Amino acid sequence: MAIVHVESADDERLLPYRGLTDRQLRSRLEPDAGVLVAESEKVVRVALNSGLSPLSMLLEERQLESQAELIEALGKLDTGADVAMRAGHLEVSDASQAPSVYVLPHDEITKLVGYNVTRGVLCAMRRPRERSAAEVLAALPDARRIAVLEGVTDATNVGAAMRSAAALNVDAMLLTPTCCDPLVRRAVRVSMGTVFQVPWGRFKAWPNSDNSADGLGLLRARGFACAALALRDDSYALGEAELRNIEKLAMVFGTEGEGLADETISACDLTIKIPMAHNVDSLNVAAATAVTFWDLCN
Repeated sequence: MAIVHVESADDERLLPYRGLTDRQLRSRLEPDAGVLVAESEKVVRVALNSGLSPLSMLLEERQLESQAELIEALGKLDTGADVAMRAGHLEVSDASQAPSVYVLPHDEITKLVGYNVTRGVLCAMRRPRERSAAEVLAALPDARRIAVLEGVTDATNVGAAMRSAAALNVDAMLLTPTCCDPLVRRAVRVSMGTVFQVPWGRFKAWPNSDNSADGLGLLRARGFACAALALRDDSYALGEAELRNIEKLAMVFGTEGEGLADETISACDLTIKIPMAHNVDSLNVAAATAVTFWDLCN
């Protein structure tokens, strides 16, 4: 393994870490290049234990000693590759080599990534192929509780929902076409790496309730009752015994502001509400998923 001391944030070898706060840039560059960036020792270890392949790691000089064990573990993995900008696009080569560990002064790391890194190491990794919802369901024939996020674009909320799903026995998380990428750095960090543990996939069409190839139709074809989480007068309330007795349940959550689309609610088999007090009309989607999973998935 090569430990490379770099003096400037402008070094081309550090391209995977550049401008990590620019969501539009990263959402375009990372998937196209097949790269994701994990932040903090714990998240990196979860990713490695989940089988992801590291490309390189970035840290400060003072962290070389505290991260010696992690550096040693990376040195045993012959899975790195060159990452470079070619013809205006970030690309990962197919060449196999030990991942490099880049050491950069703290101020230069802040300049490079666009924020003050407080959680230690950053690790660029090969991005796993995104699976379709159909692929995920086919691989989980015994799944009983599925979560669906409709149009949730905030990376923090997606990461938090993933963490709740992992902790509270959700078998898989499925995303509609407009949902945020769960593998952007912020979602990965907020999830504490559980995005690498919870099976997830993306629908190609939504709600698509009349077609068993995708969307709500696919869920029904797999035996799931589809429940919209919405505040409706005709809703079941969390805590009602009938809900826990549903053998296979897909819980559908809407956007941070508007909630689920009316079309989606109408197309679902039932509606579930979280009872509210003090005239509060709704919970943030991350909180709503945690409350619902606790009640229906344990």
